[in-house]
Amino acid sequence: MSDDPGKMSCAEFQAQLPELIGSGANAADHPHIRNCELCRSLLADLETIAEAARQLFPVVEPPDDLWAQIESKIKNEEGG
Repeated sequence: MSDDPGKMSCAEFQAQLPELIGSGANAADHPHIRNCELCRSLLADLETIAEAARQLFPVVEPPDDLWAQIESKIKNEEGG
């Protein structure tokens, strides 16, 4: 493994990519990306897929009284 992030192999970078993305860091700022067209293309494809997934499955906030409804149903089932 290379000590210089700009000189790491594609395999090394791609192995770190899930952790890098999961951390919230901007993967496009990584030194390897600046020097590697293959990994830039991979990252662009992943970003396109992630955006499409967000559009297919938008985040829906639960109603404010959801926990109260759950608690009420549990109490009813327990006979309380």
